[in-house]
Amino acid sequence: MHAVFAEIIGPDLLIVLAIVALLFGGSQLPKLARGLGSASHEFRKGVEEGAGSHIESDNPSALGG
Repeated sequence: MHAVFAEIIGPDLLIVLAIVALLFGGSQLPKLARGLGSASHEFRKGVEEGAGSHIESDNPSALGG
């Protein structure tokens, strides 16, 4: 199933990347990639912090009780 999925996404992904390159131009692509990377990093960091605070709140000894 993964091979079929890869065959479908491969050419489509190249077309989408080509359209993005045409729309934003070569000078804007590094800024766009940097912004997406930092947004992804912040999202993961928030998810990890949220999961950590959820685990701590479920632990009664962590609340002092």
